Amino acid sequence: MSKRKIKIKFIDYWGSFYKEEIEDCLIMRILRKHYDVEVCDDADYVFFSTSGESHWSVPDRCVKIYQTGENIVPDFNACDYAVGFEWMEYEDRYIRFPNYMFYDVDMLHKMEHKHELPEGWDIAVEKPDFCGFMVSNHRNPKRNKTFHRLCEYKKVDSGGGYLNNIGHRVDDKFAFDSTHRFSLCFENGAHNGYTTEKLVQAFAARTIPIYWGDPLVGKVFNEKAMIDASSYGNMDALVERIKEIEESPELQLQILRQPALLPESPSVDDELARFESWLIHIFEQPLEMAYRRNREMHGRWYIERRFKIDTRANRRAIHNLRKQWIKKAWNHLKRKATFAFALLCVWM
Repeated sequence: MSKRKIKIKFIDYWGSFYKEEIEDCLIMRILRKHYDVEVCDDADYVFFSTSGESHWSVPDRCVKIYQTGENIVPDFNACDYAVGFEWMEYEDRYIRFPNYMFYDVDMLHKMEHKHELPEGWDIAVEKPDFCGFMVSNHRNPKRNKTFHRLCEYKKVDSGGGYLNNIGHRVDDKFAFDSTHRFSLCFENGAHNGYTTEKLVQAFAARTIPIYWGDPLVGKVFNEKAMIDASSYGNMDALVERIKEIEESPELQLQILRQPALLPESPSVDDELARFESWLIHIFEQPLEMAYRRNREMHGRWYIERRFKIDTRANRRAIHNLRKQWIKKAWNHLKRKATFAFALLCVWM
């Protein structure tokens, strides 16, 4: 039996998504199971994310589905459906499905079963290194301070682009984490529900996560399997707890044997099935019945106003960028001229 054809488009995603990820992303894998999928400009369904503003110009006839990997609350005036981090319900328009669920299923299953240590597993052999740290974003003073404070106790191996102290950038984060007993994994910010792949990767590699971020992380994840930095009154108390665990292999094993997920949390496979059901529900409706966002009066004015504002903002941004380029080129020419004049003086 032939599959029904659907026309979709992805816009405002990060650059590598289009080059490397689009064909094998979870959304594409699910849709291809059920439909004959055509990715094209003349789409009926548009998926968009947080890396641009072109979604404001999407025609009204399109069903818009928002997916965020960042700490941003969906704007339901701009989309018909949304996938996000927030703990909320909104008819059939929203599903809480954090971005770590879009990652490799094998990694998710490793996280889910990390407490099932193989027979003969030896922490001294498997985990020769103290603590791993891997970030490129410097914009979290709390995370940076914790790194430096912990380094006063023992060296924390930093393998990312920021605060790198191992001489090279790590290509395989999972392999890097896997040799460490602890993983310093702070989110970029603290917001209810905002748990990212940082914690999942740390669990999957069988480290003890030193975590900071989502105040509601305990609604899904087992806090006995991690060190929640926000639950300590000050830095000294946090470091003392890490020291206590580091100096006791028995305590380390006790924590590692704790499952990452709470007993009542849905399994990875159940969550994936729930997302598939939610997504297919959108496409199983007749197109004219799948619209949800307000297209009348104030709803339309909102979209038009935002489009105009963003267009002006983009023009300003382009103008400022051109000014920067001109200034940079002028300074470069001045340096060249100064150097040429100095050479001329030497020859004279």
